[in-house]
Amino acid sequence: WFKKAMVLKDTLFNMDKSKALTRKELTFKFQQQQDSAKAHQAEIDAIHNEEVKRQNSIIYAVSAGLLLVLLLAFSIFRSLQQNRKKTQIIAEQKAEVEHKNLVIEQKNKDIIDSITYAKRLQDAILPPLSLIEKHFPESFVLYKPKDIVAGDFYWMECVNLAPATSSTSPLSPLSTWRGVGGEVILIAACDCTGHGVPGALVSVVCSNALNRAVKEFHITEPGKILDKTRELVLETFEKSEGSIQDGMDISLLAISPARTVLAGGRQPIADSLEIQWAGAYNPLWVVRGKEHGVRDMVLEEIPADKQPIGKNDNPTPFNTHSLALNKGDTLYLFTDGFADQFGGPKGKKFKYQKLKEELLTVSRQPLARQKQILEKEFENWKGELEQTDDVCVIGIRA
Repeated sequence: WFKKAMVLKDTLFNMDKSKALTRKELTFKFQQQQDSAKAHQAEIDAIHNEEVKRQNSIIYAVSAGLLLVLLLAFSIFRSLQQNRKKTQIIAEQKAEVEHKNLVIEQKNKDIIDSITYAKRLQDAILPPLSLIEKHFPESFVLYKPKDIVAGDFYWMECVNLAPATSSTSPLSPLSTWRGVGGEVILIAACDCTGHGVPGALVSVVCSNALNRAVKEFHITEPGKILDKTRELVLETFEKSEGSIQDGMDISLLAISPARTVLAGGRQPIADSLEIQWAGAYNPLWVVRGKEHGVRDMVLEEIPADKQPIGKNDNPTPFNTHSLALNKGDTLYLFTDGFADQFGGPKGKKFKYQKLKEELLTVSRQPLARQKQILEKEFENWKGELEQTDDVCVIGIRA
C-alpha cells in the first residue's frame, strides 16, 4: 500500500503538474488570444476613430460652409436691405434735387430774363452804330461783353455850338468828318469797375454823369468833361452809407469838324483837323504815316492821366490834349479788355505791345476789315479759355 500510495502520489503529482502545465498553456494561449483580440480591437477602434474624425471633419467643414453661406446670405440680405434703403433715399434725394434743379432753372431763367432785359436797357445808353457811321464813315466799334451785360460801354454825343465864321474858324478840308458850323462830336471808350451786372450798374451811373456834364453843364472840353463827370459820380456814390470805390477809366475824344489847327498864329494847316482828347488811365493811339508820308506807318501814344473817374486820394484836374489830325490818320480808343485777355500757346496776356503791332499791321486796311481781323485775332488768342474782361475798341480814320 505504501508503494501503491507512492505510485499514486507520483501519479497525482504528475497529473497536477500536467494540469498546471496545461492550465499555463491554456492561460498563455488565452492571453495570446486576448492580446490578439485586443490588438484587433485596437486596430478596429483606430480605424473607427479615424472614420469618426473624418466624419467629424466633414461635419465641421459642412457646418462651417453652411455657417459661411448663412453669414453670406445674411450679409447679402442686409446689403439688399441697405441698398433698398439707400435706393429709396437716393430716389428721394434725386426727386428733391430735381425739384431744386427745376427751382434753380426757373430762377436762372428769371435772372437771365432780367439780365437780358437789363441788356436792352444798357443797349439803350449805347449810341447806335448807324449814328457813329453817319459821323465817321470810316470807323468801327469792336464791342464784346464778357457776360450778357458789361462794365465797358462806348459813348457818343453831338453838341451844336454857335455857327462858326470863316474868319475865326474855317471849315476843315477833311470832308469825311460830318457836321457843320460849331458842332462838336464827343466819342469815348469807357471801362467801369467790374463786369456783368455790377459793372453794368456802374456804367449806367457813369454814362448818366457824362450826359449831364455835356447836356446840363454844356461842357465840350474833354478834360473838363472828365472833371465834371468825376464830380457827378462821386456825388452819386456819396449818397450810399457804405464806402464805394467803383469808378471808370475812359478815353474821351472831341472832334470839331468845323475847325482847323492854327500853328503859333500862322495860317491853318492844309488837310489837317484839330482834335481834343483826355483820358483816365486809358491812352489814345494815333496811327499815321511817317512824316505824313504813306510808306512807313508809326503809332503815336497820347498818355492818359493816372487817375480814375471816381474816388481818388489825390485828385487833380484832367489834362486836355490838342493835336493835329492829318488825312488818313487813324485814331484808336480802347479799354484794357483786349490787352488783358489770357490765351496763346502759354496762356499769357495779349499785352499792349502786341496790340500795337497788330494795329500797325492792319492800319492800311479799311476800318471794317480791321474790325474783322482784330476780332478773329482775339478769338484765336483766347482759344478755349474764358474771356477775361469786357472788350471795347473804337477805330476812326480821318
